[in-house]
Amino acid sequence: MMKQVKFGVLGCGTAAHFHAAACKNSRNIKLVSAFDVKYENAKKLADIYNLTVSRNYQDILKSDEVDAVLITLPHFLHNDFTVEAAETGKHILCEKPMASTLEECDNMIKAAKKGGVKLMIAENHRFLPAHKLIKKVLEEGLIGTPILVRGYEGVDETPDLSKPEHWKGSPEKAGGGVLMDAAVHKFAILNWMLGDVALAYCWLAKQMIKLENKADDNAMMFMKFENGCIGEVVVSDTVFSPPNNRLEFYGTKGTILEDHSWTKPVQIFSTVIEAGENRYQWYSPEVEHEPFPMYYIISFRHEDEHFAECVLEGKEPVFAPEEAKKAVAVVLLGYLSAKTGKIATPADLEKMASTKGTRSIIEGVEKISI
Repeated sequence: MMKQVKFGVLGCGTAAHFHAAACKNSRNIKLVSAFDVKYENAKKLADIYNLTVSRNYQDILKSDEVDAVLITLPHFLHNDFTVEAAETGKHILCEKPMASTLEECDNMIKAAKKGGVKLMIAENHRFLPAHKLIKKVLEEGLIGTPILVRGYEGVDETPDLSKPEHWKGSPEKAGGGVLMDAAVHKFAILNWMLGDVALAYCWLAKQMIKLENKADDNAMMFMKFENGCIGEVVVSDTVFSPPNNRLEFYGTKGTILEDHSWTKPVQIFSTVIEAGENRYQWYSPEVEHEPFPMYYIISFRHEDEHFAECVLEGKEPVFAPEEAKKAVAVVLLGYLSAKTGKIATPADLEKMASTKGTRSIIEGVEKISI
């Protein structure tokens, strides 16, 4: 019986280092090997965390010493590497976004099922304790029925976006700009908490990065959920301050504010009797959290431990690949709206998928801006 999941790391950039730092003291996880097309990147990760370096990723896929792979490669490689890993019987933890198109998402799901392996997309926001707390508060009805939600993420990606040859921000290699890279976080969380999106309207902007082959560096998307709640998601790759994320939920009986930069990241105001002594006042429940960069380590640890448990115990991930696909679908809904200048619906997206394919939605998106 497997007692520990041994991982091979495919791609040794920043995300791989967060995963490695989060897993270094795990009883269930052992990182054993690393590959990167740039040997020096793999060597750096290997030296820090005592891994072996593979010059050929197929050596990792064929190794009997590897049970699973951690795919932390550019977005356009997620599909191909997932399929190949599944064919060799390796379980797969793949970084977000799942893929750039719905067709690739379906292909990855199909390959994992055919190979009889576990597949989970590494959506760390789904495993952040503060977000789990918010989900619980919503389910308990402490703010009544959510009627308005706002989400924000701001980071500084200008160094990589400023390089014409870098994959970041490239519609071809990244599946778009900041809407695909960052907003997919928010859509995964909001789908989980509020349900499906019924319609969307999106604005894209190239505020700082004017390169012809790079897409949106700032984006704003308005949406209405099937449950009637309306919302907005704002994302930026040009924020010159520490990375930050926020969520605001306004309900018929209260409010939730969440900010990753706060030591106590969740504030609640509730008018319902179930709030007890906290009724009619702001309060901040205790929850595991530390401001940037430690909330990355915390969420990655919870995420990776859960996936390892799924492999060891033969259970399905709570964040199913179908949910990760749904988050990508909302991103594509935004890009479809931006390209047409109109409100876009899931029916519009489905029509596009059945006629031209969803790859057509992100083609030429670098030319759209306000």
